[in-house]
Amino acid sequence: MFDLDLWKEIIDALKKNRMRSFMTAFGVFWGIFMLIIMSGAGRALENGIMDGIKAFASNSAFFWTERTSKPYEGFQRGRRWNYKNADIQYIRANLNDLEYLSPRLFGPNSYGGDNTIRGIKTGAFNIYGDYPDYFKIDPWTPVKGRLLNEIDILQNRKVCTIGERVAEVMFDEGEDPIGEYLKINGVYFQVVGVIHPETRINIGGGEKNEAILIPFSTMQRTYNMGDVVHFFSVTSVPGVPVSKIEERLKELLKGRHHIAPDDLQAVGSFNIEVEWKKFNSLFNGIQILTWIVGTGTLLAGIIGVSNIMMVIIRERTQEIGIQRAIGATPGKVMLHIVAESVFLTVLAGYIGLALGVGLLEALNMALEAGGDEVFFRRPEISFRMAISALTVLIFSGVFAGMIPARRAVRIKPIDAIREEK
Repeated sequence: MFDLDLWKEIIDALKKNRMRSFMTAFGVFWGIFMLIIMSGAGRALENGIMDGIKAFASNSAFFWTERTSKPYEGFQRGRRWNYKNADIQYIRANLNDLEYLSPRLFGPNSYGGDNTIRGIKTGAFNIYGDYPDYFKIDPWTPVKGRLLNEIDILQNRKVCTIGERVAEVMFDEGEDPIGEYLKINGVYFQVVGVIHPETRINIGGGEKNEAILIPFSTMQRTYNMGDVVHFFSVTSVPGVPVSKIEERLKELLKGRHHIAPDDLQAVGSFNIEVEWKKFNSLFNGIQILTWIVGTGTLLAGIIGVSNIMMVIIRERTQEIGIQRAIGATPGKVMLHIVAESVFLTVLAGYIGLALGVGLLEALNMALEAGGDEVFFRRPEISFRMAISALTVLIFSGVFAGMIPARRAVRIKPIDAIREEK
């Protein structure tokens, strides 16, 4: 393999018909190029989505109320009902595998019309009443100030934390919102924090940066909501599937609020654990599909190389016969043909690999300039995949050359010398 004369012969043979060599190599180049691009694009999609949800508690579930779908204990079908404050302690007392439980309220006029005023500035934002535990399920980072805390809940403080977009709309550039007041649905609240969401998941709907969060207890008292709870967020302790808690919690709530046990509509829920598994299955499927399509394209190129090598063997039958006649062993003839095939395949594949990686890097630089809100990030391939691709190329080159090589050594020298071109 390290015989300089051998490699000189290989290069001279490829130069004799440059166009044929180029077209033969192009199939391999295109196959590895597409494999790299598709794999990098699939990884970029995975990175973009997972970066937006990875900080969210994967063992969490969310619950809300719907109309009942069955009559039960004297109550009619289609009844509206609500969670209550007492449900909070009831759930904690009856669910041993519960880690965090956070009720939530949706503020009045959250989804329509201007609900926030500061001087001459107005805005329509999503208003939520939350417990501090909610930030352990759906993390937010304080850009300025702080998050809501337990003292805010206990003392019913009229304070709020606001998303970055709220701060942009309601305050002048360079103005510090901390300590200032916003009039929210007719009531003044002091801003104690400007916060940034660490995930894109928003169970309540709307843009998270356009949210205003106030203490749960304060919202109930300020807007005369009584003891109504609109929403529950829960997480299970590590090692326990949240699906187990989901079903048990539904049973508890149905029993407590006189709902038929087989009523599948009355308690709405959303299980992040299930969705997380779907995402993982989706991305695994994308990677498998990428390898199938890319390998298929590469295989087509390899078959093309093998076919062209068969043509080359046909053209060089007399040359091979003369080599055999003057003492060339079958092994040496096979080595020459296989080496030519490997050289052509690996060279074309390496160029495809290099251009593919270069294109992914250029795309990555363009995406980074686009900010953090894109769902397509860091198109890349792993070092292991690059090595795997090169290994596949080498074995493919050997495979492409072996069939023509075996055919070449089966030709008897005397018959090869008599062969007419």
